[in-house]
Amino acid sequence: MIDWRVDTEAPEPPSQQLVERCLDGIARGDLAPGDKLPSVRALAGLALVNHNTVARAYRELDLIGAVRGEGGRGVFVTEAGPQIARQRRAATTWSDFERALETALRAGHSIEDLSERVRTAESKRRPA
Repeated sequence: MIDWRVDTEAPEPPSQQLVERCLDGIARGDLAPGDKLPSVRALAGLALVNHNTVARAYRELDLIGAVRGEGGRGVFVTEAGPQIARQRRAATTWSDFERALETALRAGHSIEDLSERVRTAESKRRPA
């Protein structure tokens, strides 16, 4: 189940938060190709935002090909939606990682220390 609520304190605009929540849901399989998304008004109620905010998010998702609007019927996840969502998620993850890496290097951490932290984190994820 997708938590559609937006964080009013976040630096990202609410429409962008809705785009990311939708893409995360598609990437995780919570929303599959052919699934219908909530109506603009229904999602506005769930997310506690103006319906124009939801419409803006749906337009962006349509523009990148993750969903398609079918006039009068609703908005549906496309066949390409999961691949698009995974690619977008990977790009965002790498961007976040690069920012964190840059911050750590500016704070004086060495590449060796950061590499060791990555190895430690990775070893904790491996099944025993």
